[in-house]
Amino acid sequence: MYRWKKLKKEDQQKIEQFLEDYKALKPTRYSYADIKRMTGNFSDKLGQGGYGTVYKGKLSNEVSVAVKVLNNTKGDGEDFINEVGTIGQIHHVNVVRLVGYCADGFRRVLVYEFLPNHSLEKFTSSKNDANLLGLEKLHDIALGIAKGIEYLPQGCEQRILHFDIKPHNILLDHNFNPKISDFGQAKLCSKEQSAVSMTAARGTMGYIAPEVFSRNFGKVSYKSDVYSFGMVLLEMVGGMKNIIHIGAQDNSEAYFPEWIYNKLEKGEDVTIEIENEDDSLIARKLMIAGLWCIQWYPVDRPSMKVVIQMLEAEEIPPMPRNPFGSEYGTGVVKKIATVSVGGSGLTSISEESEE
Repeated sequence: MYRWKKLKKEDQQKIEQFLEDYKALKPTRYSYADIKRMTGNFSDKLGQGGYGTVYKGKLSNEVSVAVKVLNNTKGDGEDFINEVGTIGQIHHVNVVRLVGYCADGFRRVLVYEFLPNHSLEKFTSSKNDANLLGLEKLHDIALGIAKGIEYLPQGCEQRILHFDIKPHNILLDHNFNPKISDFGQAKLCSKEQSAVSMTAARGTMGYIAPEVFSRNFGKVSYKSDVYSFGMVLLEMVGGMKNIIHIGAQDNSEAYFPEWIYNKLEKGEDVTIEIENEDDSLIARKLMIAGLWCIQWYPVDRPSMKVVIQMLEAEEIPPMPRNPFGSEYGTGVVKKIATVSVGGSGLTSISEESEE
């Protein structure tokens, strides 16, 4: 009887713990006093950017959270509405979970699950850190990101287009599983819409699809996120930014994706750490998939479903056609890429009405 009662008590505790954790599955509205208590009066700062400041906090059940305090002086609240309105309805293993939010006067705060291994940017900005993960793990991370992106326009009641896929917005959990974050630039549209209307470019320089800048390349759609993912893939494997220095003597520069394409076409190795033949095959697969994704015209890019098939297949995908020839009008895109490295803002665009 004693043992039976003890087991029943443990079962009850499990249920109570589950119910406590389950409450966090649905975003909760917190007061600013709750936020201060949660963060220990903002004592543990994790990072800061143009969007605001992120602090580490704890819920009542000692579950760690990341608390993003948005800048009061920036924007008209659209980023906050986008975050709560989009990420609040997403439940996917490769999308960060919104635990709660605070809208107390002019104070706007977002509370996320805490992911201890920071963002993918830490591992793409340093070759040493990237080598710590290894190419097999980078492949798993790439596949997880792809599955998260594929879910966004398909898995919810409305299509969700992220428009800011980049290493900084890919967070890693304790097992280095990737989770897409930061939906401040996202747009929602109905499932029936194949293209979205935009009056200004949005996203981060260097990862923005050409059609977001100029409608001459095609209409803006979920294929714009495919392009951004392709740039992330190339950066993951190559560990370089868009523009690289290739000549020590004349300080000449090259557009990184074009440099990769030329290397692969000639059968040459790209300058990354390769330990064995399997690593070489993984690197080649990731780079070719990335090149398929960054075709200038949306119609020439594969869907994320096809990209996932490329990444999961044992064989290496075929090389895409060369998108860097003058017949594809890449002068405009190379100009965008050059601005992407040193540019500080996005240029407004005028567009024709879209169906």
